[in-house]
Amino acid sequence: MMEYNEDDFLLLSGIQHMAFCERQWALIHIEQIWEENIRTIEGKHLHERADNPFENESRGNRRIVRSMPIVSQQLGLRGVADVVEFQRSEVQIEGETCQLEGRSGWWRPVPIEYKRGRPKPDDRDAVQLCAQAMAVEEMLQVHIPRGYLFYGQTKRREEIILSEVLRKRTIELSDRMHELVYEGKTPRAQKGKRCSQCSLVEQCQPYWMLKHRSVADYLTRMCQPEVEEY
Repeated sequence: MMEYNEDDFLLLSGIQHMAFCERQWALIHIEQIWEENIRTIEGKHLHERADNPFENESRGNRRIVRSMPIVSQQLGLRGVADVVEFQRSEVQIEGETCQLEGRSGWWRPVPIEYKRGRPKPDDRDAVQLCAQAMAVEEMLQVHIPRGYLFYGQTKRREEIILSEVLRKRTIELSDRMHELVYEGKTPRAQKGKRCSQCSLVEQCQPYWMLKHRSVADYLTRMCQPEVEEY
């Protein structure tokens, strides 16, 4: 299992951009380009309460920790989990529970990520949640079988099973992020339906990029001998 050095860590939240479009991820995290739109603004408002570290609370057998710093050496990612809910257990469940400083009993961590809108047709939200869970697993030495996505529009939690398939996909995306940083390159645009949802469509210029031909292609075409017609 590969482990990254601290200097190589990337933002964990960026994995959702990579899952959506690797060019978008590179524009944001390599070229440092960002543009607000209604989706990103609504997302910030939804996270305001979840990301308040002073609003940790206990509710019966649950301890709710907000804005929890997390890091994964396996993925080479660091970030902040919106909410990690610790569910109390009277007995130890091998591999799934841990102890909390200053609190009795055993506790099972469950990550919860807050999102605007509705569930997506792709896995961009699920891989971000999975990356958070994998980071918490490393930190607390536990296994987390499931987590939840809370959507602002539906006001409901959606259970996400953290399967081996999802974990493999998360590792592949994080590896690709590190690969692009190492190479220092931004992938070419690939036009698709997602372009209309992207806050960087003006900066990306996917339609212009796809129509554009390189100078080398132009010279090659111009230097080809003409064929006379008879």
